[in-house]
Amino acid sequence: MLAQIEGSKAMAKAIALCRPQVVCAYPITPQTHIVEGLGELVRTHDLQNCEFINVESEFAALSVAIGASAGGARAYTATASQGLLFMAEAVYNAAGLGLPIVMTLGNRAIGAPINIWNDHSDAMALRESGWLQLFAETNQEAIDLHIIAFRLAEELSVPCMVCVDGFILTHAVERLDIPDQATVDAYLPPYEPEQVLDPADPISIGAMVGPDAFTEVRYLQYFKQHSALKLIEDLSAEFRKLFGRESGGLLRPYRCD
Repeated sequence: MLAQIEGSKAMAKAIALCRPQVVCAYPITPQTHIVEGLGELVRTHDLQNCEFINVESEFAALSVAIGASAGGARAYTATASQGLLFMAEAVYNAAGLGLPIVMTLGNRAIGAPINIWNDHSDAMALRESGWLQLFAETNQEAIDLHIIAFRLAEELSVPCMVCVDGFILTHAVERLDIPDQATVDAYLPPYEPEQVLDPADPISIGAMVGPDAFTEVRYLQYFKQHSALKLIEDLSAEFRKLFGRESGGLLRPYRCD
């Protein structure tokens, strides 16, 4: 469906098409309109079977998403700038636990001085945290990359950020192609976790380990990151075949001749 729409609202619609079961929301410029859009879709029942949770901080937003994902839910949140730094401890925990959370990062400068405008210093500050990072060049890519991100994260059991330029993309109004639910469902199957926290069959996650096991976990994170290189290309090719357009792929060169 073609629509003249703000980038953030279009991203909210794309995320809703991915059928998240838990959305954890805390506002911070410039991503606020995304979670506001999702909240409105839940209110109007356009997004069903989804728990929309308002929390008290960015740290809480990702912490709740971690609990939801560990319990077997498809979980989503969003943040920007100082908000990402505030949740840094939870960012590393999500990666170390192998939880396929998808988070939108509305790229914004890190202060001081306070700067609400676009900058990639937030993404770069946590680029080694074990999360995959997908960077959108356009709002159409931002729509498409969110759909790919859920599939990528769940196939590898690794969290994924979709990075979108603050204001340049989040607040731009333009003509965008928002896919239909049936096509997204054909691309993104229901989430089926390998293991979940279940009171009837309790397990422990995130327990203390020695240096030897810690190194193994870190190597597994590296292996997942490396495996993503080929998987991104495969998922992009599948996306192109199903949706009829390019999603950006692994890398889009610019004047490399």
